[in-house]
Amino acid sequence: MEVQPLNNLKVKVSHRQILSFAIPIALAVLIPQINLLTNSIFLGRLSEEALGNAGITGVYYLIFAVAGHGMNNAMQIIFSRHAGGGSSHHFADIMNQGIRLSFIFALGCILFTWFVAPIFMQHIADPQAFPIEMEFIKIRILGLPFLLIFQMGNAFLIATLNSRYLMIGFLFEAAINILLDYLLIFGKAGFPAMGFNGAAVASVIAECVGMFAVFGLLSVSGLRNQYNLLKHFKYHKNFSSDIKKVATPLVFQFVLSVTTWLIFFLLIESRGITAKAISNTMRNAFGIAGIFIWAFAGTTNAMVSNLLGQGSANLVIKAVKMISLWSVGLCGLLVLALNIHPGFFFRLFGQDEAFVSAGIPVIRMVSAGIIINSLANVWLNAVTGTGKTRVSFLFEWISISLYMGYTWYFMKVNYISLAMAWSNELIYWSATLIMAVWYMRSKRWEKNSINLYR
Repeated sequence: MEVQPLNNLKVKVSHRQILSFAIPIALAVLIPQINLLTNSIFLGRLSEEALGNAGITGVYYLIFAVAGHGMNNAMQIIFSRHAGGGSSHHFADIMNQGIRLSFIFALGCILFTWFVAPIFMQHIADPQAFPIEMEFIKIRILGLPFLLIFQMGNAFLIATLNSRYLMIGFLFEAAINILLDYLLIFGKAGFPAMGFNGAAVASVIAECVGMFAVFGLLSVSGLRNQYNLLKHFKYHKNFSSDIKKVATPLVFQFVLSVTTWLIFFLLIESRGITAKAISNTMRNAFGIAGIFIWAFAGTTNAMVSNLLGQGSANLVIKAVKMISLWSVGLCGLLVLALNIHPGFFFRLFGQDEAFVSAGIPVIRMVSAGIIINSLANVWLNAVTGTGKTRVSFLFEWISISLYMGYTWYFMKVNYISLAMAWSNELIYWSATLIMAVWYMRSKRWEKNSINLYR
């Protein structure tokens, strides 16, 4: 396999460069979203109750997954800054410290889920669903260490301009997950029929396979030897400090964001099984749109950090504007397809016409949220790419405060409809977009730009 030479890691602001980042990331994001979609389709055919419970358990695990994504974004910022600055010889030490911190974080999350989460979850979850959901979550969380290390390898591939290899690990993960979902949920080909928990076991095994696949790729491609990766795991104070400094606000930002979504799903439980099931399909709609949203958000993060490493701050806004056009354009096409044939999307989950009719107004509302999201995530990741992760955390806190106040009013005080409840996404992403655009245009991020250890 051909890999990028050590002296060719500086990005250029062009549509070709943007797509060279975004297309492989989009393909890589597509595969786990196919996983989630397939998972929901299988569970929907198991029962409407299983489809609804998958919403709560999926969002719970997503809290820890996006915390890992926060660390992954921090690693990507640090890798990209060193790549743009011509100091890629530090990549091995950065990778080693990231892996060490990821294992520590994952262990803490597993212990929390097994011994602390049940204490408070039993007071807010549906009493009938709680034992089923908690059993699933305790199995599902065991995949977190594999997921975090897998994401670390992906951050390295993006920063070294080898993002075209991203989808290989995801393909292995997706193939195993889809196959085991079918075998373990329904008990096919001699496998035990584990029902709801079968999806959890399948996902854990798939994440383990994905991790080994991406690190196998680093060896086969020659990248491991080229950058002297994984030779030792000695503690390095300066690089460890860099990662924690950049990652801590991002981890809290992402955890806070998805925790509020978990609260939203818990509030929906009081509205019945159908409302839960429709909301889980909406989570899948956001996941499909996320193929483009996260691809261009990741592209923004990497390009902004790389440009600053080069000393080309004057090109940052131009790059962000170009990426924004791609993001909103492709998300717009996806939303158009969803709204032309919404019934087709809902019927994938094996539900009846009443379910489809109830879901169509919700998908109209969610579609508007997706469009705003496609812009907001690009601009928020521009803020993150500058290294000003405390600023992005502040913006997240403000947006979430507005979101939670709005959600509580339209879920508990004045419930009108499920579609109205889902309009909270418009509030959240609009606030985020306004603040991120203001901050980037103000040029405040150019002051005291992050100084990473060299």
